[in-house]
Amino acid sequence: MGSNTTSYKQLKEDFVSNLSGGSVAEINYVTAVGPVAFILWSILQYRQSFFKSYKPLSFLVDFILNVVAILLAITLYANMPLLLCGLILAPAIFVYALPPNLTTSRKKPKLPPNAQAQKSSGTLGTLSTKPFLTTYRGSMLVITCLAILAVDFRMFPRRFAKVETWGTSLMDVGVGSFVFSAGIVAARPVLKERAEARTTPLHQRLLYSMRHSLPLLVLGIVRLISVKGLDYAEHVTEYGVHWNFFFTLGFLPPFVAAFQSALKIIPSYAALALLLGVIYQVVLESSGLKAFILSAPRIDLFSMNREGICSFFGYLAIFLAGQDTGMFVLPRSINPRNGISNGTQRTTLLLTMAVWTAIWTALYFFTTNYSYGAGLDVSRRLANLPYILWIAAFNSAQLLACCIIESIFFPSFYNATDAKTEQEAYETATSRVLRSFNRNGLAIFLAANLLTGLVNMTVRTLDVGPSVTMGVLFGYAIVLTTFAVTLDTWNISIKL
Repeated sequence: MGSNTTSYKQLKEDFVSNLSGGSVAEINYVTAVGPVAFILWSILQYRQSFFKSYKPLSFLVDFILNVVAILLAITLYANMPLLLCGLILAPAIFVYALPPNLTTSRKKPKLPPNAQAQKSSGTLGTLSTKPFLTTYRGSMLVITCLAILAVDFRMFPRRFAKVETWGTSLMDVGVGSFVFSAGIVAARPVLKERAEARTTPLHQRLLYSMRHSLPLLVLGIVRLISVKGLDYAEHVTEYGVHWNFFFTLGFLPPFVAAFQSALKIIPSYAALALLLGVIYQVVLESSGLKAFILSAPRIDLFSMNREGICSFFGYLAIFLAGQDTGMFVLPRSINPRNGISNGTQRTTLLLTMAVWTAIWTALYFFTTNYSYGAGLDVSRRLANLPYILWIAAFNSAQLLACCIIESIFFPSFYNATDAKTEQEAYETATSRVLRSFNRNGLAIFLAANLLTGLVNMTVRTLDVGPSVTMGVLFGYAIVLTTFAVTLDTWNISIKL
């Protein structure tokens, strides 16, 4: 029995090892299912107020559009993502052609504490919770949570799983997107400081950041002990022998707090991200660091975890790039001048996002193209400069797509004059499912990891057929979504 268990563990490790990934174009097609499904969701809401009164049928349709559609994109329709997009758009055209439902629910939504505080004064804060940002973050978390379990089944294409060293894959973009997304919301306290014209000393920023780091580092230790204690299959070349993604997330806040002091010299998070990425790439190419990361023997603690430790600098650059995006996405008014109309503000935001998407994409092209650029290969294992630029370009494009859809169907959000009206407009323009995933993102990601471990310890995932695979993944998606929506319904926010 022991030898069978050992051989099955080795089989599982081999199943996710030595992979080369797929094309960036295919990754874009697969992930486009999210925004396309959001188009159908938006039309249902815009034309029929389908989700205004959130009933069981509303939840079912919401779940199918924003979770099941993505699950199908990475499994049954993995080879036909554009067909799936077409199947989603077809009913969208039909629904849009139907006569609109002009009746709206009179039920007043419950306001969160910060909105209730603003309601009494009737004023709006400097920062707002943008619906398209919630949609982007929620959708990104959904596909990440689905992929971490789906990758253990044969139905999940191997080209979608994390590559060994060089190449691009769906799961490679997922881990980077998680960090980029965290960077966006990390701009909020910085913007608040600037709005209040105050500066927090470095030591206070470091203490504050450590309070955010500690729970993540504890989770990293718990995961390490669990994986080693349960003899769980692991891919050593992903982060190393002991390192895991929670350690990467946990060490980011203090480093970002320290880098904030550099803004006095380089007043741009994007410039800091590029500078860090370029320096890291130069060190990789001009020293023995790249060879050390890829082939050195694991003889001490540092060499055992060299992938996680060295790639941290790439993830730090991705976080800073996300933070720069947050600096112009989060403020209520991107143009601070008085007298600028809401429509102009929205257009300015769209143009700014489009410009930055073009900049990151161009930098990625010239870094990786063999004919017109440096001809560098993407490596998530190294988190090198091409990987940093790819993640920034991909996420900027996803954000832009969500913002365009929101601007078409829900422009009224930007016309709100008080907190209550804005909150109602926000809830109208966001999926309850995606809003719930976004609200407790890290807690749901942790739950997804626990459920993934539970499934792998109870099901021989490599031996089951397509029907059982889809049944397990569908049940997993239902449990995770129900957990997220229940927390939101009970007004519970878990801060880790």
